[in-house]
Amino acid sequence: MRREPPVPGLGTGRGGDLPPLRPGALCGASCRLPGETGELRTPRRVRSGAGDRRRPGWGTLPRLDLIAGLTVGLTVVPQALAYAEVAGLPLQYGLYSSFMGCFVYCFLGTAKDVTLGPTAIMSLLVSSYAFHEPVYAILLAFLSGCIQLAMGLLHLGFLLDFISSPVIKGFTSAASITISFNQVKNILGLQGIPRQFFLQVYETLRRIGETRAGDAVLGLACLAALAGLRVMKSRLPRAAPAEPLAVRVSYLIVWTSATACNALVVLFAGLVAYSFQVMGSQPLTLTGSIPQGLPAFRLPRFSMAAPNGTVPFWSMAEDMGVGLAVVPLMGLLETVAIAKAFASQNDYRIDPNQELLAMGFANILGSFVSSYPITGSFGRTAVNAQSGVCTPAGGLVTGTLVLLSLAYLTSLFYYIPKAALAAVIISAVVPMFDAGIFRTLWRVKRLDLVPLCVTFLLCFWEVQYGIVAGVLVSGILLLYSVARPPIKVSEGDALLVQPGSSLHFPAIEYLRDVMCSRALAAASPSRSIILDCCHISSIDYTAVVGLAELQQELRKHGLSLAFCSLQDPVLQVLLSADLEGFQHFPSWEEAERCGGAEPGGSGAAPFASTSESSLLPSGLIQ
Repeated sequence: MRREPPVPGLGTGRGGDLPPLRPGALCGASCRLPGETGELRTPRRVRSGAGDRRRPGWGTLPRLDLIAGLTVGLTVVPQALAYAEVAGLPLQYGLYSSFMGCFVYCFLGTAKDVTLGPTAIMSLLVSSYAFHEPVYAILLAFLSGCIQLAMGLLHLGFLLDFISSPVIKGFTSAASITISFNQVKNILGLQGIPRQFFLQVYETLRRIGETRAGDAVLGLACLAALAGLRVMKSRLPRAAPAEPLAVRVSYLIVWTSATACNALVVLFAGLVAYSFQVMGSQPLTLTGSIPQGLPAFRLPRFSMAAPNGTVPFWSMAEDMGVGLAVVPLMGLLETVAIAKAFASQNDYRIDPNQELLAMGFANILGSFVSSYPITGSFGRTAVNAQSGVCTPAGGLVTGTLVLLSLAYLTSLFYYIPKAALAAVIISAVVPMFDAGIFRTLWRVKRLDLVPLCVTFLLCFWEVQYGIVAGVLVSGILLLYSVARPPIKVSEGDALLVQPGSSLHFPAIEYLRDVMCSRALAAASPSRSIILDCCHISSIDYTAVVGLAELQQELRKHGLSLAFCSLQDPVLQVLLSADLEGFQHFPSWEEAERCGGAEPGGSGAAPFASTSESSLLPSGLIQ
């Protein structure tokens, strides 16, 4: 029987043999209840056109998926209400946005841990581009889904690679501060505070004397409770299988309470508000009435009634402007980054293009049920993984729980204090602020602080300006590295010039200046020059023209130019260009030993081009 080759990346470093797999290693953090052991079914391997990717099997819904789905559902319901507030929409739209993504991703997604729904980042973007109008938000979801679906079909996921990590860190850190401060007004019980960040800070500080004591006390108490439960969960020791049953049950109760802390805090705050309502006095600001029932399944509206007429589709699209690019790209970036992180952590692979398709269908179908744009949630995905989810089917349970809440529980949401929802939001977004990234970039590469700071600062003005400016600055830095590649110059019997990267048109003038200045400054004017191309993997027409002009300029000064270590694609381009007196050698040692090319181009050398024609303007590069 033929032995299967080892799987790359899972070897021990000694011959590539696979170590024994722990139970559930391929289906999650451990595919079991916290503190519980026991071997489960090994996931099957799925083959696709993109190669092998390991994904858990689609058998009967296991009880671990049921537990994970319920746990995530208890987290998503209060968060959905809170994120709708961030988006500037009626609270029911947060719930409308929380179930369709769970159902779609269950069948189309490739990461078992990821959950789709409203997030703080996406809600902030919707607030900027939907103008607090549900019709705009729903249409934005539909158009974003169409763009994401097209990107998936055309395999354009590589475009996400042009959004650098400093830009992402700058945006998320600024969003953390913006969203948190946006909720301070609800913690303090202030009304009529503007949404623009700088005006918000000014008005909040000016009117801080109008703080409602009840909202402030409850909001701070909820924040303290959420922080305490999260710290308790992080320091909770795992119950060993040998521990008594009572210890394991106690651990499970504490773990579940800490995991579902958002639901517990909102429930406690709602009971407090209801108690005050029964006693006839209400010191808290309540959420208010939320329409009961499921949203209608219908096409999004492509026009909107206005006091002075109807706003047509093209005007709505023009109003959303750059948001039609920012929203789908940021949604895809967030989802793919989360999926890759948890796939790496839990030993399975994802298909990025399939993720684009899943996101596109989720947003398109979500717009049919009045959803605003959704994306992957890092916090809920972490809860899903920690709950031991084994397949994406856990999303079915989460989506069903949201639907049940819409159908039967919305009357109870009336008593949820706004201060409690504000505490849930602040608790969720504060960890997004990464203070250490500034110190890390200062130590690793200080130039990357430029796009980070540009994005971070401009996002306080307008989110779109921060993201676009950060991407532009990152692009300029990238183009600068292409235009000014590192060039190593060594002097010996010949002048050896070695570019450190591929040669494209922005860099050819810089290369010519370096070579001419060093060659003409040398003590012996008759020296030959060797261009070591070992690091050059591609070259364009403009660079070829520049090299031809460089040869002519060096020849006027009695100098010769030879090439060595040419890779096949570059050699084919140069041979097609038919450079006059073109000489190339397999290595710089052989070029130096042969004395390079003679100034007239007639020196004997291996692989010599004997053509005397000059560089032609067209039909050169094949």
